[in-house]
Amino acid sequence: MKRFSDLNEAEILALAISNEEEDARIYLQFANRLRADFPGSAKIFEAMAEEEHGHRHRLLEAYTGKFGDTLPYITRQDVSGFLKRNPIWLLDNLRIETVREQAEAMELEAANYYAKAAERAHDVDIRTLLADLAEEEKRHETMAIDLEAELPKDQKQSEDETSRRLFVLQIVQPALAGLIDGSISTLAPIFAAAFATMNSWDAFLVGLAASIGAGISMGLTEALSDDGEITGRGHPWVRGTACGIMTAVGGLGHTLPYLIPDFWIATGVAGCVVVIELIAISWIRTRFMATPFTSAIVQVVLGGVLVLLTGILIGSQ
Repeated sequence: MKRFSDLNEAEILALAISNEEEDARIYLQFANRLRADFPGSAKIFEAMAEEEHGHRHRLLEAYTGKFGDTLPYITRQDVSGFLKRNPIWLLDNLRIETVREQAEAMELEAANYYAKAAERAHDVDIRTLLADLAEEEKRHETMAIDLEAELPKDQKQSEDETSRRLFVLQIVQPALAGLIDGSISTLAPIFAAAFATMNSWDAFLVGLAASIGAGISMGLTEALSDDGEITGRGHPWVRGTACGIMTAVGGLGHTLPYLIPDFWIATGVAGCVVVIELIAISWIRTRFMATPFTSAIVQVVLGGVLVLLTGILIGSQ
């Protein structure tokens, strides 16, 4: 790979042209991804892409005026430390906040590149152009930082509500389903094993196996249930990961106390953890699913207590 300090002015301009082309495509990809749910932000990204095209034309004019019509074949991958961009196909499922942060980072990197390139340029016209572009990219960085402020108030409120709805649909719902399953379904085998053996370590091993197994099962089930293309529920493996992790966490919460050697102390701590888990589930349902807290606590606690008692009764036989 070449070092930046080894590049001549023709190569510096060629890289800048390539960078503007790629950044414009990324912004258009952002716009296409956001248009259905965030039309205001999509228009801003389209405008940013148009400005990147304008930069590209100015750079091309400067290049052809100084070096002719043939661009040297050099890409960002050929230069050590040059600006890197994630492949566009990896950007399809980014949340709006992540998209805005990435745009800010892209403009900051571009501004730094032009500033450093201007310092190395000896031709006055090229140096002036690169310095101007550095200043313009800094303004773009400010635009990216203030992307929300660029939107009308009613449109911003609408986009915030849409973002919240998508977050609930793509992350909260599968994670909550996993947490409920992990917290409640593992109660019976863990406490059955605990009261059957009266041994903390045996109960811990059963709980560990049940929690991890349930996490894998729930994660795969969620990921394979819906590809998200029609329902808009997001990338299946993101949902599956959220569901699987929270399923395992739900079971491990009342499994870890059985690392305490004393059986009755471990069981008492595990019981307290179960109460905290059930209250947390009820709060999440109230906070994100618009379920009245009293109704949520009755439903969750009733189910949890019945499963817990089932495990204790079976294990005590």
